[in-house]
Amino acid sequence: MSEAPSPSLELPPLLVEQAVAAALDEDLGQAGDITTDAIIPAGARGKAEIVAREEGIVAGLDLAETAFRMLDPEVGFTRVIADGNRVAAGGTIAKVEGLTRALLTGERTALNFLNRLSGIATLTSSFVAAVRSTRARIACTRKTTPNLRVFEKYAVRAGGGINHRFGLYDAVLIKDNHIAAAGGISAALKMIRSRVGHLVKIEVEVDTLAQLEEALRHPIDAVLLDNMDVATLRKAVDLVNGRVVTEASGGVRLETVAEIARTGVDVISVGALTHAPNSLDSSLDWTA
Repeated sequence: MSEAPSPSLELPPLLVEQAVAAALDEDLGQAGDITTDAIIPAGARGKAEIVAREEGIVAGLDLAETAFRMLDPEVGFTRVIADGNRVAAGGTIAKVEGLTRALLTGERTALNFLNRLSGIATLTSSFVAAVRSTRARIACTRKTTPNLRVFEKYAVRAGGGINHRFGLYDAVLIKDNHIAAAGGISAALKMIRSRVGHLVKIEVEVDTLAQLEEALRHPIDAVLLDNMDVATLRKAVDLVNGRVVTEASGGVRLETVAEIARTGVDVISVGALTHAPNSLDSSLDWTA
């Protein structure tokens, strides 16, 4: 059995329960699982294993377990591979034992969460591996599935990445449209400083070196270097010279991320981690 996940990979139980309850409610509707309830006696018990059909990084076991436990509070759920660890193709991720009706009814909800989050973790791990020899860290964005953001960002951490801001509320990111609407970077920053507290981080998105120079004349914490080519990124990193955090973003692909990382940027944000991953293929295989 694998080691338990680190504290950084814990999910708030209340959020897990709320999400799983909503997913089960969507699937069961007003009539419940009419197929399983017609075929399986109420007291029948069974055993099954969640098996990976392809290699990848596991994420989402709390959600999978909760899907079964909400239907059978006494269900046995044994984690063979912990979140954040790699499973081989054909490997067993978890074993589950309990009321047969609960196992069959909860199967799809459990796998939907597990496969989606494991796909995100697996893709993230590929980006992290590609930049391992550099200082750059791989971060996600707000391009997440509505109402699943906390879980998808958790999956990024399971894959070795880091989280960008969680929403519009926990950090300032002045983007190109803010700059255009405010009348410039300096004007936007003056308005921001009059509204946010001293503990709130401020990041400014810039498209050119001229914009970067303007932003650096103000007390900021980070710059988002948006859609810059590699040569311009290098110049931008040199210009910053460690004064603030540098983040590269825009059209980052697995094939290009290493070259971007070698420019010396601190962070590379990749929207594809959460908006374009393939789900990891796993299934519930009956064993008894």
